Amino acid sequence: MRMEDFIRENSGEYKKKSLWEALPRKMIYQTFCVIFDYLLESGKIALDREGHVGWIWNPELVKKYLARPDLSWRK
Repeated sequence: MRMEDFIRENSGEYKKKSLWEALPRKMIYQTFCVIFDYLLESGKIALDREGHVGWIWNPELVKKYLARPDLSWRK
């Protein structure tokens, strides 16, 4: 199971360190941090006030908003 899938299925249940401990396949913490930082910077995950990790990426919703002409960039 990929880390992305695990976060998506358990969205909001774990904080960063407990997420790493709960992953089904163990990985080096530094590798986990690189992947975690990538997901955070790319907008696929977010942290709430308490530090819980939540999956926020929704490509269908992005397509819906990109298709709206009233939300397009004006030149």
